[in-house]
Amino acid sequence: MHKAIVLSSGGVDSTVCVAMAVEKFGAENVATTSIFYGQKHNKELECARKVAAHYNLKHYEFDISPIMQYSNCSLLAGSTVAIEHKSYAEQIANNKNDESLRGTAAANGKVATYVPFRNGLMLSVCASLAQSIFENDEVDIYLGAHGDDAAGNAYADCSEEFVNTISKAICIGTYNQVRVIAPFAGLSKAQVVKKGLELGAPFELTWSCYEGGEKPCGTCGTCIDRARAFAENNAVDPAL
Repeated sequence: MHKAIVLSSGGVDSTVCVAMAVEKFGAENVATTSIFYGQKHNKELECARKVAAHYNLKHYEFDISPIMQYSNCSLLAGSTVAIEHKSYAEQIANNKNDESLRGTAAANGKVATYVPFRNGLMLSVCASLAQSIFENDEVDIYLGAHGDDAAGNAYADCSEEFVNTISKAICIGTYNQVRVIAPFAGLSKAQVVKKGLELGAPFELTWSCYEGGEKPCGTCGTCIDRARAFAENNAVDPAL
């Protein structure tokens, strides 16, 4: 039997992945997984639980924060760096023009909200979970990475090359039973939102903002990307 595990952040992209997996396999064959990696707030974890409950799915949570304790990524609770309130494109352009960053990953596109190899770690967790709870089944791990995340090399672990390579490694390491599915790789966030609207994804339950306030800040990279995606679909964001 075929099963699916969705790496769920409680945001737009992973929630549309949940909707897609449920439509394809049925809720009884889908589980969701959320990872605490030391982020500054628990909003996304709370939303991931709500999305799982909406579809009546089994939900699993893991903590990889000890691994991230040495990183100074701006998304992490122990970081000394403030979260950038600019679009990804603006951040990338500024970094490329900053002489002090010449020769660094930042000059090659990396934004300050890149968490070191986060997707690689999370997908590995999901692969291990898949082999544990669905031992004799083929399993698709859904990842909500999309083209806007990979554009300009902002998040290297969202690129099609990364997804294809780690999927091959996971497949080999699980006796060809588990693979990674990234249905939005190469697509824009607007196209992700369009698919979610078609499937009736519960966007009202989602959270994207890097800040953890009462309401989304509206000015961080992911808030800007989300607002643009709904606007391009002439749709109102029900989470606002």
